[in-house]
Amino acid sequence: MAVVPARLPVIIRLLDEKYFRPRWSPRYEPVEELVYTILSQNTSDTNSERALRSLRRKYPTWVEVAAARRSGIGAAIRCGGLSDTKSAYIKDALNRLLREHGDLNMDFLGEMDDEAAIAYLTGFNGVGVKTASCVLLFALGRPVMPVDTHVYRLSQRLDFIGEGTSREDAHKILTAITPPEDIFAFHINLVTHGRRACKAGKPRCGDCVIEPLCPSSIAYEEIWGVEDQGA
Repeated sequence: MAVVPARLPVIIRLLDEKYFRPRWSPRYEPVEELVYTILSQNTSDTNSERALRSLRRKYPTWVEVAAARRSGIGAAIRCGGLSDTKSAYIKDALNRLLREHGDLNMDFLGEMDDEAAIAYLTGFNGVGVKTASCVLLFALGRPVMPVDTHVYRLSQRLDFIGEGTSREDAHKILTAITPPEDIFAFHINLVTHGRRACKAGKPRCGDCVIEPLCPSSIAYEEIWGVEDQGA
């Protein structure tokens, strides 16, 4: 059983107060979320959103994308980077869904628990735990924690995961210790905080609302003296 750090509820509250608490609503339908998250790999949100819009302009339906040549898909998403690789992943995923389920609505995910749904989605080429978790969280509101570069970095600095923890294990740990009703807001606010304050190279600790609760900061050592051992 995961030990929940005593600091965690306070950190969630402080981030909510700093950035406002986001409320969940579906970003895209599941198949579009799957494609979008593949497009978002190794690029910016701006580029991935531009690539998705370009793809939808060229192919108005996902069935048309599935039937298209990889070269055509690649040309449409070139602005998102790695277009040859991503076009193969997208076409393979859509055609597998059509073969196995006859359509692309992905309603079958609702019949699976979170673990089974992640296992199914990670069976697609190019889909890891983070991409699968994004589909479940953003499209379906399922309480699983996607671990992107910001969530991973901040979770290490906050000592919620160890430095050697894999992304897959980080996903399991953070999903286990975060209350289900907080996972969406906590994910969004960790990403926001990572972009605005807790940057990779030069963290802006002076602008950090949770600095006194961060074991990586001098303020934490001065206030607490020892690391949080959990509740």
